[in-house]
Amino acid sequence: MPEVVILTGAGISAESGLETFRSEDGLWAQHRIEDVCTPEALSRNPALVHEFYNKRRAALAGVAPNAAHLALAEFAAEIPGDLLVITQNVDDLHERAGQTGLLHIHGELLSLKCSRCDHRQRFPGDSTPDIPCPDCGTGRLRPDIVFFGEMPCFMEQIQSALSDCSLFIAIGTSGNVYPAAGFAELARHYGAESWLVNLDPPENHRDFQRFFQGRAGEQVPEMLRALRQKLGTA
Repeated sequence: MPEVVILTGAGISAESGLETFRSEDGLWAQHRIEDVCTPEALSRNPALVHEFYNKRRAALAGVAPNAAHLALAEFAAEIPGDLLVITQNVDDLHERAGQTGLLHIHGELLSLKCSRCDHRQRFPGDSTPDIPCPDCGTGRLRPDIVFFGEMPCFMEQIQSALSDCSLFIAIGTSGNVYPAAGFAELARHYGAESWLVNLDPPENHRDFQRFFQGRAGEQVPEMLRALRQKLGTA
């Protein structure tokens, strides 16, 4: 099991220029969640849901991984098997930075999944509601996004990792989106130390013992220097 578990949130991708969902002028201020990010919305107006995520997909072409993504990927290469990165983000910036050992808890923007079976496939272009599933042939492909009211991905694997890790680190998270907001408390319950990298104290800041305050691009490399010293790899 990984010795270090890292959770990344919208704050790490915002520095690359991606719009966040929960900021004051973010995507949920511009769109009703009920219209674009629920199973009911997909059933009621699938064209609108696909259009919303097509625009999010297109926005990825204009951004690149930042210093925080790159530093995490470099660190993961140093301790293969001992690091698990969980991201709340649906973009591919971690992958483009070379990150390994990565779980997307809320799905992936560059992927579609079948509405009937477990088939998933990479899809970088514009999707429509009428794309048939190439596996089962009866379902239609939808954005591979965890909608509100749906279960986040990899929860059993994540809970197992949190129960065994020695250090949990959150980067760029709001601390108010569950179940991810409860990961620090759960890790500490099992005896792990917890660190935080964030621009401002999140709602769950009391669950962390060490706080690196500032932009992720500046503070993640600083945090990783401290982590290398802690692990004896500096």
